[in-house]
Amino acid sequence: MAVIEGCKHSLELSIPVAEVEKETERVVAQIQSKVRLPGFRPGKAPLSLVKTRFASDIRQDVIEALVPKFFRAAAEKDNLQVVGRPDITDVHFHAGEPLTFKAQFEVAPNFDLGDYRGVTITYSEPEIADADIDERLEQIRDQKAEYANEEPRPLVDGDYAVVSLESIAGVAEKVSQDELMLKIGDEHTMQAFSDNLRGASPDDVREFDITYPADYERKTLAGRTVKFRAVVKAVRRKELPELNDEFAKDLGDYQTLEELKEVIRKGIMQEREQRAQDAAKHQLLDKLVDEHDFPLPETYVERQIEINVENQLRGLVAQGLDPKQLQLDWQKVRESQKGRAARDVKASLILDKISEREAIGATQEEVDREVQKIARQQREAVAVTRAKLQKEGALARIAGHIRTEKTLSFLFEHARKEAAPAPQPDEADPADPTTLVTG
Repeated sequence: MAVIEGCKHSLELSIPVAEVEKETERVVAQIQSKVRLPGFRPGKAPLSLVKTRFASDIRQDVIEALVPKFFRAAAEKDNLQVVGRPDITDVHFHAGEPLTFKAQFEVAPNFDLGDYRGVTITYSEPEIADADIDERLEQIRDQKAEYANEEPRPLVDGDYAVVSLESIAGVAEKVSQDELMLKIGDEHTMQAFSDNLRGASPDDVREFDITYPADYERKTLAGRTVKFRAVVKAVRRKELPELNDEFAKDLGDYQTLEELKEVIRKGIMQEREQRAQDAAKHQLLDKLVDEHDFPLPETYVERQIEINVENQLRGLVAQGLDPKQLQLDWQKVRESQKGRAARDVKASLILDKISEREAIGATQEEVDREVQKIARQQREAVAVTRAKLQKEGALARIAGHIRTEKTLSFLFEHARKEAAPAPQPDEADPADPTTLVTG
């Protein structure tokens, strides 16, 4: 055996004449039993005629039977963990001679784990201010708001206008909505809508053009100028419920407003802890990848590139885009993914080795809980979901995901955590005073 480079190996193998002749006889007999030749009953054609007539098929069948078998045996003998399909070349197959061939292939990397306990990361426990709870409470209050009709009058900033809206030019697929409610002058309402509806009263009809930004989230409208006809149907005012114990009781199993605030506080803390820990785990994993240097099989990297590209395609489809119409250079897309894919593969191999050393794995109970969760999401019986996942081979992936998450949690628990330096005033994000800096 010869090591070509990194995870690439090669073998030159020779299959004994006796084995070749034995397999050849088996293949010839098999073909003889099935073949129909003029002048002979099925299965009774002379062997010499079968060998002559089907020489090419016999050769191919013998190679396909013996080469994989002897390659696997040689790989097992040398304790090689082969990944992907070997590249078979230089096949020499002649009567009365051994069958010889060369195989180039990749093996899983064998590497030593460095220190993975006590990795230093920057991490700060999240903090929650009263203003954070008040903001979340206002969001809930806003969701429970009611909108009351006012006496007909011209629309002014702060009013909620109920309009019937339809496109009359500028877009191929008609845009129409019978009861669209817009807040006049609000930052979340496109200014052009506010400008053209301000001053209109119920039953008034306005026609106007709206130019959508190029990055507008609805791709069929992005960058287009659309002419709309809008009919004002009503003027409404927003009525917010009072923040008191009754408000808390109406939301669920809460007796007081203070009890609701405590539940909100715990929920925000859980969300921020999850985000902060996820960021710290990514930081930790990046450090482990940087500290471990070993070759990777191209097979693994190519497979990861396929996964990354497929995820990108799903993201495009979710945005309403047709990838076929984007005229992307997929070769360049794949090349751009290579560095990220290599790091992903290395991270996965490192985590696998750590989980094996620390005997971390998914329990049946943990897998069952995940299956039950999926069943609830898909609104079907657990047994049906389990059977479907089993058929798709997804149960093993679920167990692997659980093992990975448990391994990351193990690494986080054993990491050496240092508080992140406080951001300077000009470094803070003015739009989000609660941003957690994790390094």
